[in-house]
Amino acid sequence: LFFSGTCRHALAVVVEVYAGERSVLLPCQFSSFIPEEPTVMWTRSDLNPKSVHLRRYEDDLRGQNQRYSGRTSMNPDALNSGNFSLTLRTPTKTDSSNYTCSISDGREELRLTDIQLQVKAGQPLLRPRKDE
Repeated sequence: LFFSGTCRHALAVVVEVYAGERSVLLPCQFSSFIPEEPTVMWTRSDLNPKSVHLRRYEDDLRGQNQRYSGRTSMNPDALNSGNFSLTLRTPTKTDSSNYTCSISDGREELRLTDIQLQVKAGQPLLRPRKDE
């Protein structure tokens, strides 16, 4: 076993983005020992299939939910750096949900981060200040 305990309280992070933005970053960092053959999983439990993105030796998107096809990516060196953050391109209102980042060694799974993504409609209005 490579995990020295279970993480019962994954950090819950809220990420907000406006629909129509080019992309949004869902942060996930891992600073512990990375196992020999790790699998990093980004999932969304309210979907079937629930897989948003999966990385083994390289991206393995065969079981990916079709709504994310061509819209997700991770850093190429994620398994070496421990930066498992996920980039989601062209976020839409239907992407608003809770996402989970976890790592597995094939026997045990450790939940690293819970992200609550809120995709807001429209763009923020830029109003001139009253002193301008």
